[in-house]
Amino acid sequence: EMDKKDGRDQLNLLAILVALFRKSFYLAFKTDRGDPSAAADGAVMEIGWPTDVEHVNHVTFDRFDGFLGLPVEFEPEVPRKAPSASTTVFGVSTESMQLSYDSHGNSVPTILLLLQRHLYSQGGLQAEGIFRITAGNSQEEYVREELNKGIVPDGIDVHCLAGLIKAWFRELPNGILDSVSSEKVMKCETEDDCVALVKLLPTTEAALLDWSINLMADVAGEERLNKMNSRNIAMVFAPNMTKMADPLTALMYAVQVMNFLRRLIERTLRRR
Repeated sequence: EMDKKDGRDQLNLLAILVALFRKSFYLAFKTDRGDPSAAADGAVMEIGWPTDVEHVNHVTFDRFDGFLGLPVEFEPEVPRKAPSASTTVFGVSTESMQLSYDSHGNSVPTILLLLQRHLYSQGGLQAEGIFRITAGNSQEEYVREELNKGIVPDGIDVHCLAGLIKAWFRELPNGILDSVSSEKVMKCETEDDCVALVKLLPTTEAALLDWSINLMADVAGEERLNKMNSRNIAMVFAPNMTKMADPLTALMYAVQVMNFLRRLIERTLRRR
């Protein structure tokens, strides 16, 4: 008789526990659904629902690399913008290229800004002979292929990056100074003459010239380390700014272009 009574007590205790669990679960359900009557019933269990789980992605936008941190399933909806309407970023008109603004407000091809950013971040401005020393050709072909996709690979030699910047200017269909006559360039003997000539350039060419002058001024500003003063950097850039068929004429003209660039570089350094 005693055993039966103990068994009934255990069953009753189990029934009470089940009832309490059901009530707590029911109140938690009502509270989670915003039922105000649940608050009057007393304390409730804080049970979260699977539908409340959140997965947070921190997405940022970089003007060079586009969206960063975007979930994989959304990437096809925001494709990388092609750096050029053609199959290459070299030897084509700037009108067909993706453009971005530099820190001075110049609208220039994004690929130039990418090259510049990598050059600076890898200490290229402090590298001795930067823009003068020619890098080996082992990397250039590979880097050119990646640049056509809008990508600058990591770990590229700074002299290779500098050489590609010069090559970009050299391979333009028209030199950025070719929109003005060579006679006008030859007559530039003072800084004021050079400034007046810049005002004659079309908007695109003027922006490219200003970007390159600031780049060269950055190089000359680190002369103590890189051994490249305003004359040296102007000398290596000058042949890439114009196109002349006759080699002798081109060489003579390049000297005048060098002086033109040097005066603008020195003016920029003073103004800074």
